[in-house]
Amino acid sequence: MPRDAFADRLAGLRADVYALGTDVVDRLDRATTAYEWRDHEMGRAVATTDDAINERYLSLERECIDLLALYQPVASDLRVVVASFKILTDIERVADLAANLGGYVDAMESETIPNVPIADIADMALAQLDGAMAAYEDADADRCREVAAADTDVDQRCGAATDDLVRTLVNHSPAEDDTEALLADTKRYLLTVRDLERVGDHAVNVAARTLYMVESSDALIY
Repeated sequence: MPRDAFADRLAGLRADVYALGTDVVDRLDRATTAYEWRDHEMGRAVATTDDAINERYLSLERECIDLLALYQPVASDLRVVVASFKILTDIERVADLAANLGGYVDAMESETIPNVPIADIADMALAQLDGAMAAYEDADADRCREVAAADTDVDQRCGAATDDLVRTLVNHSPAEDDTEALLADTKRYLLTVRDLERVGDHAVNVAARTLYMVESSDALIY
């Protein structure tokens, strides 16, 4: 196979993986905004439009397999294909988490749970994922390590958010007929915090795989 054809397809793969990643960042942003605003319509839109992301994900996975089978790349080119293949899985899983968040909003009862803010956690997780995709686009090893280092702060803030919710509920007295809805919404809030923490974990995975692509090592030391 001509070397130029492989180079073009490899560059196209990286561009398409990055584009999918940035679209998923936008999707997650809309899901967390919907949660913060209690916008059921926006949440429903995010939750029910996952098919297009899945189709692109599967198409790019097939492209990775084709590149491996047709061109049998070695060294740095092989690392690009393998890293991209694995990064696609993390991107697709973040898209699923965004769909989950949209579904939580759509099912949320109106004004049952005190509005404990999650905007700061969402911003941190979004910044991690966006940074990881930028590191992949630029093949930036230093940016990979920054993304990994930020994960400690996200984990700590997720733990603090759970504590905040408990303290808020202790001082909250729902009407007797709102108790069931309050419990359901509390569960959704906790799931939201958990899913945002997982977004951070997937961002670290993207950073580690990118570091492997750049330096042939996924050892993120921070």
